[in-house]
Amino acid sequence: MPSTGYSVADYEALMSSTIPAALVGVQGMRFDSAEDASVFFARELDYIKSQSYDVEYPEFTALSIFPISSEVNPGAETVTYYSYDKTGMAKIISNYATDLPRADAKGKPTTAIIKSIGASYGYSVQEMRASRMAGKSLDVRKAEATRYQIDYLNNKIAWAGDEETGLIGVLSAGNNIPFYTIPANGEGSSTLWKNKTAAQILADINGMQAQVAKNTKNVERPDTLVLPADVYIDISTRQIDNTGYTIKRFVLENAPYLKEIVPAAELQSDATDTNPYAPQAVALLFKKDPRKITIENPLPFYQYPLQPQGLEVIVPCEARTAGAIIYYPLSLLIALGI
Repeated sequence: MPSTGYSVADYEALMSSTIPAALVGVQGMRFDSAEDASVFFARELDYIKSQSYDVEYPEFTALSIFPISSEVNPGAETVTYYSYDKTGMAKIISNYATDLPRADAKGKPTTAIIKSIGASYGYSVQEMRASRMAGKSLDVRKAEATRYQIDYLNNKIAWAGDEETGLIGVLSAGNNIPFYTIPANGEGSSTLWKNKTAAQILADINGMQAQVAKNTKNVERPDTLVLPADVYIDISTRQIDNTGYTIKRFVLENAPYLKEIVPAAELQSDATDTNPYAPQAVALLFKKDPRKITIENPLPFYQYPLQPQGLEVIVPCEARTAGAIIYYPLSLLIALGI
């Protein structure tokens, strides 16, 4: 049912248009005045806007897998951040020593641009008439479709960036994220896990963790492994011989730092809009920590007051994003050809 409250801005926009008066003049509409019509449809739109905020699309994995930040002001055009590397060393010292070695965090500044994403939905006067006549609310699916499209583009940018605008994604080139070379020791000299034994897959996962430990002197300890959806299904159901354990269960119970193994269809070999390495499937090992990586969305989703245009009302929607901000590239690892 529509909410009892309503957006004052929507109400005022309706009142300033000719739409309420036109609706009141229609036989059978049962409005006492243009003000009543405005109140009714302002409540309808408030309900629809609330519904579109509530909708969640778990298939957009970047918005659920990675830490999300909205700390940057939506009015900013750029955001500058630092990618850090720890430097220095300690040594044994004598009493009253004054030559203590200096340890530091060496930072490289990077400026990321922030761009707006926009879409809109609307209703014609005839749609308003029909909903009132039938005693039903306006179709909320228009608002949900608009939210879906904005989230879709946000997710695409978070994974692959946008070359035209210069937005950077997690898998974009130039992020300084190390690569892991998967051994081609599967059936037919394949790197694909579907052609490997359980023991070979376990060796690959251990190799990925070992590379991060070696690169960072075990400072970085990734806790999340993101796999293409089809690979995830395989290791979640394939059992290790004579153990009763699936590969996934065995890894999560025995890997020293790994806490999660999650699927992402965006990493599959055919996901050309989110996987810049397609037709190679990708695995991503990373530390789920906002100090290491965030998806920076200064304005996640906003719906403006309605705008009457002729015989319809339009609701503009906007989001603002800077894509992926990677503070410690060595806390991530990309494996191709999985």
